[in-house]
Amino acid sequence: MGLGVAVLLVVLAALGLFLWRQRGASDPNAAFSLSGNVDVHQVELAFRVSGRIATMKMQEGDRVSTSQVLAELDPVPFQTDVDSAQADLAQAAAQLQKTQRGFRVEEIAQARANVAQRTADLENARVTLQRQQQLVAAGLATHQQIDDAQARVDMTNAALASARDQLTLELRGSRIEDIQTQEALRDAAQARLEKAQTALADTRLLAPSTGIISVRAREPGAIVQAGQTVYTLTLNDPVWIRAYVAQPRLGRIKPGMQVSVTTDSTRGKQYPGTVGFISPDAEFTPKTVQTEQVRDDLVYRIRVIASDPDDIFRQGMPVTVLVPAAPAAAH
Repeated sequence: MGLGVAVLLVVLAALGLFLWRQRGASDPNAAFSLSGNVDVHQVELAFRVSGRIATMKMQEGDRVSTSQVLAELDPVPFQTDVDSAQADLAQAAAQLQKTQRGFRVEEIAQARANVAQRTADLENARVTLQRQQQLVAAGLATHQQIDDAQARVDMTNAALASARDQLTLELRGSRIEDIQTQEALRDAAQARLEKAQTALADTRLLAPSTGIISVRAREPGAIVQAGQTVYTLTLNDPVWIRAYVAQPRLGRIKPGMQVSVTTDSTRGKQYPGTVGFISPDAEFTPKTVQTEQVRDDLVYRIRVIASDPDDIFRQGMPVTVLVPAAPAAAH
């Protein structure tokens, strides 16, 4: 008796499905179904820097969560670059501070003493020149001695002018151009440090979102270049379903519309879904989708975002999207 009841239920279900489809074919407001396929997205995960793999934490089939550490490179070379950049920044900052402060009090005092010394040397040279000029008049000195005394006066005068310029420079402090140059050098050192810190952070490979590791492409100890695939991550939350709707039924489909999804492996169970995208361009029915009417017809691609609490949807799996009947118009 149990077998007979089961057969009867199958017959009634088939009859109901047939009547439902027949009504859908004649009634534009009736519920109808669309055939589609699961369109799971995959991400090729790789390090942004080159190096030697230190650890591979995940195996194929493991579930991961957002920002979870999947693998790590040997961080020693990158930490060394960070330490070097920090030292360069400290040196540049100290040089900038020195330039901003200008000369020390002791340096200014030394410059003043140098001016005083040069002033005294100039006075002494002038006195010597006057004496030589008096001796020439008395016939006790030569014109060569006069020329030598005049040269000493000129040289001493030039040295005094240089000492005065140095004192003025130290009293005024550093030029704005010198300060700006040191600021630029400090900013460049800061940028190098940030770049080194970013490279160090990139030695840890993080999951961009939740998903399942489908491929483990490398092992610890391998040398990898930046951009080489280490893992392949399958994004299964949410699940995207690609389906096609014929032009006559296009007006029944709206973005945000609630639909249901069924699979051959879970007959009788429906999974909630939402229409997320409707293509603006028409195309011919793809051969990979089996439609109720086997004919070339213009259709529009839609995307349905479905939940997968039972973890049954797989890449390329055929599914059926059930579109509910349109609500009755108010009279």
